[in-house]
Amino acid sequence: MLEFSVEIIFLLMGAAFIAGFVDSIAGGGGLITLPVLLLSGMPPVAALATNKVQSVFGSCTAALTYAFSGRVSLREQMKPALVSFCAAAIGALLASRLPIEVIRFGLPVLLIGVALFFAFKPGLNDVDKAARISPLMFMAVIVPLIGFYDGVLGPGTGAFFMLAFVSLAGFGVLKATAHTKFLNFASNIGALTVFALVAKPFWSVGIMMGGAQVAGAFLGARLASRVGSKIIKPLLVSVSLALALKLIFDLF
Repeated sequence: MLEFSVEIIFLLMGAAFIAGFVDSIAGGGGLITLPVLLLSGMPPVAALATNKVQSVFGSCTAALTYAFSGRVSLREQMKPALVSFCAAAIGALLASRLPIEVIRFGLPVLLIGVALFFAFKPGLNDVDKAARISPLMFMAVIVPLIGFYDGVLGPGTGAFFMLAFVSLAGFGVLKATAHTKFLNFASNIGALTVFALVAKPFWSVGIMMGGAQVAGAFLGARLASRVGSKIIKPLLVSVSLALALKLIFDLF
């Protein structure tokens, strides 16, 4: 049985706090927590499962904070959330049977594209625009695709939801962030449900990190609700580029 020193526990909780803050605004918190979990000595599969345990706390806190501030209607998002949950669960079940390496080669390109879109697209602010597709089409096509990806691999899920909400649903940046967190919470729960059955997460470590995630996510969501696109856009661009560079480094 793997044991963790007090120093390692505090390191993991510190990483989770920072990840919760960043993830509640721009996504990409796994970029911070997963490498630290692996450095702690956890086997890769257990690290992935434990990462899902702690990330659920942060995404739930961010989603509820945005909801209580009036940025998203939980009732209206229940059906898309259920779709995201189911798609992520299916993705997690099929993760070992899919060509993950192919996805990893294409993922950095997609993330760089997301960063460039938010960096240079004119008129991106907190004002809603005309939707390009109907809410039903968004729920039936876009949500399951991104939710499935979160179950299969995960990095960049928040950025992809953000891009879809802004470019297809016509949401302003802050509204897109709020809705992203709710669907990302649902996909995290779906993937975790499967991981809990087929993997062996370190529950105690994940729960302690989850407590730190809650604090970071609450602060991040409150800050984003007050400042809006002024902080969301630059942080989203930075996180997407950082994640793309890390994935490229891991590949080569």
